[in-house]
Amino acid sequence: MDTEILVEVERNGFVESRHRGSVVVLGADGAVLHQAGDIESPILPRSCMKPLQATGMVRAGLSLAPEPLALACASHSGEERHAALAAKMLADGGLCPADLQCTPDLPLDRDTRHEYLRAGGMPSVLHANCSGKHAAMCLTTRRCGWRLDNYLDLAHPLQQGLIATAEQLSGERISTVTIDGCGAPAFALSLTGLARAYATIASGADDATRSVAAAMRTHPWAVGGEGRPVTRLMREIPGLIAKDGADGVAAAALADGRTVAVKVEDGDLGGRALFRVLSAGLRFLGVDAPVVGDLGVAPIFGGGRPVGVVRSVPC
Repeated sequence: MDTEILVEVERNGFVESRHRGSVVVLGADGAVLHQAGDIESPILPRSCMKPLQATGMVRAGLSLAPEPLALACASHSGEERHAALAAKMLADGGLCPADLQCTPDLPLDRDTRHEYLRAGGMPSVLHANCSGKHAAMCLTTRRCGWRLDNYLDLAHPLQQGLIATAEQLSGERISTVTIDGCGAPAFALSLTGLARAYATIASGADDATRSVAAAMRTHPWAVGGEGRPVTRLMREIPGLIAKDGADGVAAAALADGRTVAVKVEDGDLGGRALFRVLSAGLRFLGVDAPVVGDLGVAPIFGGGRPVGVVRSVPC
């Protein structure tokens, strides 16, 4: 991919690091209002695909209340209420944690993880950040009468249906399928295709997309967790849906279909760049909520005091 400098790290007035990537901003009519870098080559949206997958499951017959449906879209922090909600989803459908084929893990959030370990916690499928998605996959499989023990296989009717949904929402053919960290298939889309899919979900093209968008907006804590950027954005910007994914991907869409999608080339493993760029895209769209300013700049410290900033290169 051809990428551009999206974020600069400044220390005492000296730019010491830069993050490159791509970003696309769509208007309400779907037109590209702004772009930087390659927005047409395939990327792996990773967990940004979860709202698309949840839409596919609802279309297949999954029926969930808004709160567990939001968890199906989540890369949650692993708070106890996240784990409890995943367990309840399974129990209500006559299933149990042993039915989940996601990798057992510790809570994603650092403070939550430390507290969990101090209490003697061990890696658990329920505390894994993808447990809501896997619970929804199991429930959809049971609802449709398909085999449960191989629900992650690419040839399984569940996964084939989710591919078809992703293609319909994005307007693209999925040419590459890999395996995500949780063991589920991970599909490749262009950044523009991802943005179009989010615009379709946020604007409520049908009952399934309206249900998914409403669930995310009503229960943003379930999609992320306390203090998480996606949760803050959805709480503080009316009508927004937002989701991040591993290795530096995020997308956010307003109810009228205006959308921002970002890919940070280096994977943003330190977490410095992604939400600086997403915030810049929202500002470009005229969103002036305080959370956009808060997430748009991050401090750099020296000797325990701020000496610089991480900031986006202006759109």
